[in-house]
Amino acid sequence: MAVTSQSRATTTRNQTQLWQHFDFTLMGATLLLIVAGILFIRSATLDAVDTDLIGRVNSQITYTFIGMGVVLTLARLDYRLLGVLEPYIYVFLLVALGLVAGVGLVGDAGAQRWLNVGIPVQPSEIGKMLIILALGQHLAKRYDKLDHFSTVIVSLIYVAVPASFIFLQPNLGNVIAFSVIWFCMIWGAGLRLRHLMIIITVGLMLLPVLWVNMQDYQKDRILTFLNPEDEENSASQFNRDQALISIGSGGLLGKGYANGTQTQGRFLRVRHTDFIFSVIAEETGFVGATAVLSLMGIVIWRILEVGAKARDELGSLICYGVAGIITFQTVVSVGMNLSLLPVTGLTLPFVSSGGSSLLTLLFGIGLVQSVALRNKFANLS
Repeated sequence: MAVTSQSRATTTRNQTQLWQHFDFTLMGATLLLIVAGILFIRSATLDAVDTDLIGRVNSQITYTFIGMGVVLTLARLDYRLLGVLEPYIYVFLLVALGLVAGVGLVGDAGAQRWLNVGIPVQPSEIGKMLIILALGQHLAKRYDKLDHFSTVIVSLIYVAVPASFIFLQPNLGNVIAFSVIWFCMIWGAGLRLRHLMIIITVGLMLLPVLWVNMQDYQKDRILTFLNPEDEENSASQFNRDQALISIGSGGLLGKGYANGTQTQGRFLRVRHTDFIFSVIAEETGFVGATAVLSLMGIVIWRILEVGAKARDELGSLICYGVAGIITFQTVVSVGMNLSLLPVTGLTLPFVSSGGSSLLTLLFGIGLVQSVALRNKFANLS
């Protein structure tokens, strides 16, 4: 009996020590971004008559609670045990993307990206974190061979296979996201500069092939960005113009919550997803927009801090991948709102409406917390 009581006390003490390393700063900044997102999704969909828009706020709240459960579950799991499942995770990702091609739901512009599993799920979104976990283990096992160009090429093919499925949906934004994940992780693992130059050269040579196989609406977005005065692209340019008007009219402190004229007047389209940053800037001004970006910066900083303290290569690579995709999506989302980058459909992390996107990002935060709980200062196995 005494042995049992001592064992229970030891287990309780170990559990307490484990959760002491939970990054509450990272979690707090993440939750503040999610709350801000819910508030501005509500503003963007006020008095909506479209049934899809009416349910956006409740949907985002539901996915937030589900996502928080995912964070706590993954934090409790040892990421190294998940790494061992790499082959199964990779095959699962390929099967899920294959099912999308066969029985996936068709959405806007004929894109076939969703599976109905009781709730609509976008495998290409969740696939971002699955590929981070799988690629992290793949690279960690070959860490001492990264000076071999063949190792780099194999890792590129490893990511290119699922990315090809995503390109066929079509979903160019997430194909680019997969490419960014690969680059951030292979660079963090120690990519040689000479190998990078070779890959860039080959990539530039393949751009014409990519252009030929792109959908017309994808080409339209790029052409609109390059030539905004083109009358044929006036519809696409309208969205970008309204976004700039929204941001510019917000001034220093904004027009007030739910009082944005461009937003409430419905001049700003897809305002709950692609152009949510414009809603924030119009209603809370430069101060509010800067606050949101500052919170995003805190999230990225804390993730990189966890990566720096990770006890192994897999932990570091997971953090580099998660930080990389959050940084990339933030830059692209804000850039397209400011007409500095083409419209890609990528969401502003944790803020834009989208259940699959939110679940994916919280999945990533859960992986990072798992690394944090077992960092090299934790003295835990």
